[in-house]
Amino acid sequence: MQFQVSTATADKQRTDCLILPVYSNGATLPAPTRAADRALGGQIAELVAAGDMRGNVGDTLLVRAPSGLPFKRVLLTGCGDKKDYDRKRYQRALRAAYAAWRKTKIAGAACYLTTESPKGADVYHRARLAVETWHDSAYRFTTMKSKQDDKQPAPRKLTLGATAKQAAQARKGASHGDAIGQGMSLAKDLGNLPGNVCTPSYLVKQARDIAKGDKQLTVEVLQEAEMRKLGMGAMLSVTAGTSEPARFIVLHYRGAAKSKAPAVLVGKGITFDAGGISLKPPPQMDEMKYDMCGAATVLGVFHALRELGPKMNVVGIIPSCENLPSGTATKPGDIVTSMSGQTIEILNTDAEGRLILCDALTYAQRFKPRALIDIATLTGACLIALGRHRSGLLANSDRLANGLLRAGARAGDEAWRLPIGPEYDQQLKSNFADMANIGGREAGTITAACFLARFVKDTQWAHLDIAGTAWRQGASKGATGRPIPLLMEYLLNG
Repeated sequence: MQFQVSTATADKQRTDCLILPVYSNGATLPAPTRAADRALGGQIAELVAAGDMRGNVGDTLLVRAPSGLPFKRVLLTGCGDKKDYDRKRYQRALRAAYAAWRKTKIAGAACYLTTESPKGADVYHRARLAVETWHDSAYRFTTMKSKQDDKQPAPRKLTLGATAKQAAQARKGASHGDAIGQGMSLAKDLGNLPGNVCTPSYLVKQARDIAKGDKQLTVEVLQEAEMRKLGMGAMLSVTAGTSEPARFIVLHYRGAAKSKAPAVLVGKGITFDAGGISLKPPPQMDEMKYDMCGAATVLGVFHALRELGPKMNVVGIIPSCENLPSGTATKPGDIVTSMSGQTIEILNTDAEGRLILCDALTYAQRFKPRALIDIATLTGACLIALGRHRSGLLANSDRLANGLLRAGARAGDEAWRLPIGPEYDQQLKSNFADMANIGGREAGTITAACFLARFVKDTQWAHLDIAGTAWRQGASKGATGRPIPLLMEYLLNG
């Protein structure tokens, strides 16, 4: 898809189709819609007055323009009540417009929804969201199908309307949205692939593909023997039950001077989680292929960084393995020594994500990060607490936590902060080791973060629990690509 920004007014725009906003409750037509209406001889106003286009959020109506005009069709798109028009309604309107467009054979369209001002979205974010939403709505996972069902010709060009004063910010937003949308699509592909394809070695290949040919990007891969030398006993305890070798992937994006401290992103990469000896129940176990969505997030972010080339340094760390039961698997009650030297009593082998993350967080200290953020599908408790709407955020730094919360709000990829503290940390006490790997049923998301906090020292650190937001269930089952928009907003504009 080609994206561009145009300062032409709607009535002068040469395009196959104008996408125009209409509000409900008899509100005055927005400026671009009025301009097109004048060119159409009042046809839009008549359709609205007759009730053919009510303007509710998600309503669409496709109208053919008479010959002689620079545009061939008009796709009227409902935005709801103007006083309630906000970023979420804006995205709903975009999705409705794109869905209606995809049902046609129209190759190109010019979207003037971007010229309106929903609450919570400036010019940059309106353009960025328009492009990100296109990528999200157009995404289809067909890699593993022998026949492609969708034979409809794909749209090829989306033009975003803007005024002359808005053009520079709109172009920046569109460029960022395109890179972020591509990164999200990559993350979705990786999450949706089955565990027999998307293995730790497959993630290594993806990392190398991202870095190939770019001097700012490099990749290191540690094998199990190297992990053993480093003392990564927690990481190796998780992979003990599988024949698939673990991999520890380190990506470097160097867009600034060496002296500038990097942001470090750590993504949980369990490519399939059966729970180990603490075997999960069979229903929905297939969804445990999504337990590497933290890793997919890091790879998606690095794809976007490659596309944009920002002046910053970022390190991505992906500890990756499978968690399966076998005669060699780690048993409940086993005690392992982490890379930090702290000992861990493993009371539940299905609490494995924190075991690979704790060694990765210890390893991350060598980069002296300005911010350390881990991303993980870590606890079912987070899904119970927050549902599928917001990612869980826990941190030892108010500054970092607030920055991420603001970034999530601006990007439309929201998080919610939960507390950590000594009263929760007490639940990790063990009679036999420095700590247990679980803290009981109560406050499961918080005690998991308390466990990780023991390995970050004084570094500014935040933990994003994406167990509820990384994938959808039901008819729209599949990976979401979250929280890439949040992280990219933080890195680019935080």
